[in-house]
Amino acid sequence: MHSKIQLSKEALRETKPSRDEYLAQPKIPLVIVLDNVTNSYNIGSFIRLADAFAIEKIIACGQLTISDKKLKKASRNEAKWVCVEYSDSTTASLQSLLKQDYTIYSVELCQTSVDYNEVTYPPKCVLVLGNERKGVSEAALQLSHQQIHIPMFGMGNSLNVSTAGAIVLAECANQMRKNA
Repeated sequence: MHSKIQLSKEALRETKPSRDEYLAQPKIPLVIVLDNVTNSYNIGSFIRLADAFAIEKIIACGQLTISDKKLKKASRNEAKWVCVEYSDSTTASLQSLLKQDYTIYSVELCQTSVDYNEVTYPPKCVLVLGNERKGVSEAALQLSHQQIHIPMFGMGNSLNVSTAGAIVLAECANQMRKNA
């Protein structure tokens, strides 16, 4: 039987930049827009993902009632390393990003959506993820360049928003890093 040797926090830190270096280094030009995602744990999970992939920022949109305790627990205090903005309007946030030449992808299964793996992500991307029950709003879908989905091979029709976000974010961020 193989023994599992865990790395200490100090050993993990050896390969990472210092806190000051990390804050100063450029992030990949990828923005996550949360379209009325209301669960504090989901928002916290996106903060951890944003930190893990060193993306530009998260914009949490809508009328949010966020539990700081739940958010901190889910994000494991990584919010201090991630740019998180709050906006009352998904539409206004997306229109602003369009003016900055971002390409917008909504993660939503619909008639015109394509498999997220079949997309070649450009240098400046936005991933829109929607409400836990209702998905991405019609207004956000209308502002998107493309709708993308994750193929489902089991009996279920959907994934938790933070799980879906992790899958698509990993593909997008890894492509962007390779092509930078």
